[in-house]
Amino acid sequence: MSTVSSHVSGGRRTIVAMAVVAVVCLAAGLGLSRLIVSPGQAAANAAAPTAGPITVPVESRVIGNEVVLRGDVGYDDPVDLTVEVGDLGGPAVVTGQVKEVGATVDPATVVLEVAGRPVIALPGDLPTYRTLRAGVSGPDVQQLKAALRAVGIDGGDPGGATYDSTTAAGVRALYQKVGYESPTGGEEVTGAVRAAQEAVTSAEAGVRSAQSALATAGRGGAAGQSVAQLDGAVRVAEAELTYLRQECAKPPVPMTPDGAEPGPQYRDPSVASCAAPAFVAAESALGTARAERAALDVAPDTTAERDAVRSAQDQLKAARDALAEAQTDALTPLPANEVVYLPSLPRRVDAVSVERGGVVQGKFMSVSGATVQVTATASRADAELLTPGTVGTMSVDGADVPVTVAEVTEPDAKPDAASGTGSDDGAKAPAGDRRRVVFTVGDLTPEQLTSIQGSNVRVRVPVSSTDGEVLAVPLAALTAGPGGESRIEVMADGTSTLVEVTTGLAASGFVEISDAKQPLKAGDLVVVGVSAAADGGGGDDGSDESGEDA
Repeated sequence: MSTVSSHVSGGRRTIVAMAVVAVVCLAAGLGLSRLIVSPGQAAANAAAPTAGPITVPVESRVIGNEVVLRGDVGYDDPVDLTVEVGDLGGPAVVTGQVKEVGATVDPATVVLEVAGRPVIALPGDLPTYRTLRAGVSGPDVQQLKAALRAVGIDGGDPGGATYDSTTAAGVRALYQKVGYESPTGGEEVTGAVRAAQEAVTSAEAGVRSAQSALATAGRGGAAGQSVAQLDGAVRVAEAELTYLRQECAKPPVPMTPDGAEPGPQYRDPSVASCAAPAFVAAESALGTARAERAALDVAPDTTAERDAVRSAQDQLKAARDALAEAQTDALTPLPANEVVYLPSLPRRVDAVSVERGGVVQGKFMSVSGATVQVTATASRADAELLTPGTVGTMSVDGADVPVTVAEVTEPDAKPDAASGTGSDDGAKAPAGDRRRVVFTVGDLTPEQLTSIQGSNVRVRVPVSSTDGEVLAVPLAALTAGPGGESRIEVMADGTSTLVEVTTGLAASGFVEISDAKQPLKAGDLVVVGVSAAADGGGGDDGSDESGEDA
């Protein structure tokens, strides 16, 4: 029995061992089968795979077209400042008030001091070409009046083109504002005013003397007696003659021994004589009094005195006119070498080419506007999309800063390589086919302003966009039908179907599907190409980002 059990046990061990060996052999065979390739299999593996379509899903997305440019950061409207120095009568030595680079030039501020006199900045477009003084007329006078008004000073009506006393007063106020003495016409002009004032004083005295002589002549020959005095003299003479006649008509006083007072019936003893000469003398006195009185009623001949008064008055008028002219000549002028006009203020100083103690010769300073701008060039086709007011962005320290198209103009006559501007893709266009594009920049922090000064930045400007998300496919998915219609190939359950579609905006390698002949939704697969075996390699993966419009 034990012998039988031992035979059974040994058989089982043999079977187990054979099973283990079989498993090991199977595993080894499988491993070797992966390492060893038969010639047939090697040929099969080397053959091209079966050609098949490459598909991508239909997307729901916003499609936007944009123009990308590179531009230089700077400040707007750069201007070189010059000053007229021909009237100085000597070298134009800089004596102070030299602005530093980066300083701000405000209206009615001194940008330079030459030979102790200021050069004042004022707003205006017309350059200085002459000294302005009383009586001068022209558009430069109107510009001065407008500039004075812009800085809060009354210089007269800007519509008036003549430099007058109000304008001169405004210029004096301007110099007081900047802290300098007002310019004058010189000692010669001052002396002329003094001489004219003395002439007026002398002429006024002459008029007074002539008027006095006329008044004396107008009183006639009555030695200045009044009408009342002469009327009284006439009455007295008449009374004396009447009394003489009455008394002489009475008898003389008789001689009485007792010397008694005679009565009123006798002649007054005071009447000395009643002879004819007494009456003649009384009548003569009366005639003289009446003649003197009558002389007052006859205007005397004062022709010569009146002529003298008129002559004196003419001399006074001429003297006053001469004084007015001298005073006009002495009105405060505005020398051409003491003012510069800038189209807009404030400005930023970009460069200074003079220093204290040096001599001004031509340009002495370059300034630009205080507004940061980006200047780029674009192809004519792109420039036509960049109308003023179009908003874009530029990247500053990783943050997007808004920019706005300010103007699109013909470029300066210099190549892009010199200006550092151009399209972002490096494409070269003929000089006549490019346009200069200027962008204004939104608010910047001081740190951002410092980091972009003088740099070249990329500007992106969206020029068209769909109104929200739309169905879109890669441009590579579009094909043209026999009639020129647009089609896409839709894959579903391994079967492709050509679907006629209506396209919309195309940008960034995608095109909008605005309508389709059969239902289409996001996620549906469309064919964009075929595998490498079918096209010989380099198959299209639908990642075209050319940005070209369809």
